[in-house]
Amino acid sequence: MKNNPIHFVQRQLEKTLKNLICQFPAVVVTGPRQSGKSTLLKKLFTRYQYVTFDDPVKREAALRDPQFFLESLGEKAILDEIQYVPHLTDYLKIIIDSDRAKRGRFILTGSQQFSMMKTIGDSLAGRVAITELMPFSHSEKKSAFGSSPHYKTPTDYLTHAVLRGGYPEPALNADIERDAWYGSYLQTYLERDIRSIYNIGHLREFQNFLKLLAARAGQILSLNALSAEVGVTLNTLKKWVSILEASRLIYLLPPYYRNLGKRVTKSPKIYFLDLGLLGYLLSIEKVSLDSPMTGALYENFIISEAVKTQLHTGKRLSLHFYRTYTGMEIDLLIEKGQTLYPVEIKATKTPRMKMGESMNALREYDKIDIQPGRLVTLSGTSQPLSRTLSVQSVDDFMEWLADLL
Repeated sequence: MKNNPIHFVQRQLEKTLKNLICQFPAVVVTGPRQSGKSTLLKKLFTRYQYVTFDDPVKREAALRDPQFFLESLGEKAILDEIQYVPHLTDYLKIIIDSDRAKRGRFILTGSQQFSMMKTIGDSLAGRVAITELMPFSHSEKKSAFGSSPHYKTPTDYLTHAVLRGGYPEPALNADIERDAWYGSYLQTYLERDIRSIYNIGHLREFQNFLKLLAARAGQILSLNALSAEVGVTLNTLKKWVSILEASRLIYLLPPYYRNLGKRVTKSPKIYFLDLGLLGYLLSIEKVSLDSPMTGALYENFIISEAVKTQLHTGKRLSLHFYRTYTGMEIDLLIEKGQTLYPVEIKATKTPRMKMGESMNALREYDKIDIQPGRLVTLSGTSQPLSRTLSVQSVDDFMEWLADLL
């Protein structure tokens, strides 16, 4: 897919940020490296002084005399990659507490979730709002490629997600080779975060573990089986999974079993939050409906989009899947209050009533409010199939989910 580079794409997080900046003295924007945090903030808040601590000169100045450094920034400032100068948050606390009525004085960003959130929690608890910026969502890419003939159908959406990903550079610039970019990205992540911050000495095993996880995307996560395959202890794998979750590279979808009996799976399913990284790890060069992997890729696509929508709006629903030991399965159960919304995800252009059987079977639990099921397919159309089941296109499903939030 050839497309010209686009310098700025409106992000879903913008509205959330503008609201929070009027309510809190400081706002934190976290998220994976290269997801567009700096670009967004510099575009959105032009009157703020911008400082990045990736710059060793700025970092040294902040370390040498933190109070003078902060005072020299003026009334409002964006402090990028704050995790490199964690002691600075103590001085930020003093400035904020000197006049708690002032709103939107500082915007902080960081990519290293574990270390950064510990620092923020220790020093700025109750003084900051925390947001997350993920790689481009489908709706964001659609606004960028609205006039492109190569981004019109659900198959196009999936293909672009796998072959170009959601990180701004490879997503918007077709001259950048996906494998070269993700290879470099992964190496930087391993060296800058995994080795230096999380003190992991087994980088080769960790990278092998990441590839094995990619091969299991959309499946139940069994760490016992992976422990034997990778050759590291179960406790080590649990730590690695936690790191990948905190880095927003993977997402663990928990099972739903409240009020639905005991004979259900209680291990999570694993998904990657950027399909470009997943495509790179699996060496996928073409997306075909005939491929046995397409179903898992499409399921991963829809789940990741649901997660991004929540993170970018700052609102939460309870997302689950449902599976019994007898084989009954529902890809996505969305819980809001006491109501369940069942969703099946099928990589097909010809939806059929049979695909909603599991959702109908769920209705035997009559003490739970279960709404009509949704079947999200590649057909590109939305239509009712019965009173309890409807087909939804990707676009309509995402719009419905945003409204539900």
